[in-house]
Amino acid sequence: MQDRIRAFVLSALAEMQYDVEGVTGDTDLGPAGLDLESLALADLSVQVEDEFGVKFDLDEMETTALMTLDQFTTDVEARITAATATSGSPA
Repeated sequence: MQDRIRAFVLSALAEMQYDVEGVTGDTDLGPAGLDLESLALADLSVQVEDEFGVKFDLDEMETTALMTLDQFTTDVEARITAATATSGSPA
């Protein structure tokens, strides 16, 4: 599942005109890596919400900016698992 999430995130970032060449799981989403600003993080979060049926709160954007790509995909996978457990159906 993490590979699918990672591929989706990288595709979404590429569509948002971010250079994803050379991005690894250890690449930070925020200033130390991809340098996603709050609007870009919000856009990415909405796309992930739509694709995987998970929810992010606006106050999480600051924390998200400090994550690496692997940490973000792990977080999304955990949200999918929690949503599936709550609803009883896969996202």
